[in-house]
Amino acid sequence: MSFAAQTKKELTQVAAKPCCDRAELTAFVQHGGRLNSDIEPPVLELATENAATARRMYTLLKTGSGHPLEVLVQRKMRLKKNNVYIVRMRHDPRGMLSNLGVWTEDGNIGGQIPPDTVALPCCKKAYMRGAFLASGSVNDPDSHSYHLELTNRTAEHATALLGILRAFRLHAKMIERKKGFIVYIKEGDKIIEFLGVIGAHKALLHFEEVRIVKGMRNQVNRLVNCETANLNKTILAAVRQLDNIRLLEQEVGFSGLPPKLREVAEKRLQHPDVTLQELCALLSDRVSKSGINHRLRKLDELAQKIRAERGITD
Repeated sequence: MSFAAQTKKELTQVAAKPCCDRAELTAFVQHGGRLNSDIEPPVLELATENAATARRMYTLLKTGSGHPLEVLVQRKMRLKKNNVYIVRMRHDPRGMLSNLGVWTEDGNIGGQIPPDTVALPCCKKAYMRGAFLASGSVNDPDSHSYHLELTNRTAEHATALLGILRAFRLHAKMIERKKGFIVYIKEGDKIIEFLGVIGAHKALLHFEEVRIVKGMRNQVNRLVNCETANLNKTILAAVRQLDNIRLLEQEVGFSGLPPKLREVAEKRLQHPDVTLQELCALLSDRVSKSGINHRLRKLDELAQKIRAERGITD
């Protein structure tokens, strides 16, 4: 079972007050509902690909309408060929839709979220929960990117949903796609907050755990890469130092070098594997690491001068 499916299954088990059930049912109708007005009376259908969500839709619609319902199962013939669960209400739904505040004069389900339905903070949370169950999805935290989205039919409804999310400081964004208007969240922190607000606490803990492990793994990889780069840089520098010293010994001899440079060259040649700090301890005079670096740069300059004068290539 995918992370999104597990999250939705958890959300269908959340116990809520009657006012919150009303808000969640309203979200189901506006996000997953379809009104067939070609026949009389019209038929209301709530569709979803998630079996647990279908059971939740059936329960809330049965309680909200008080009328018998049908449950149909259809199989998609394209792509993943998932089952589609349809909760159908054959009794005239216009009275119930008017009561929910989503019935419009032109006979459609309204795009504006009824203000009375989401007047309380708990009802706002319930509406967000219903919207996610009906038309939401969230990437597995183990995937390459974090992404949570809610699909809306109209820009009006998407804008209203953005207002509800922002009431909880969930800074979502909106984009238009072929299937409608998408309200989405990309930040891992905000996705975790969203899951907490709608009541998916187990999913929240799992998401946070995976995110922490990924963060630690990425940090370790960065440190290892940094250490490897530093080690390679140190090795290349040591090889260059030895090449310079051997060239100077061959072309001018150590006797032609100043005493301090001669001592550094001899010690480095005798101890090619020691660090600069360890090389400092081998010298007769007290010298710092920066002092050693300065002398090695002088040797490099002398070696480069000899290479230029005699046409020696590296």
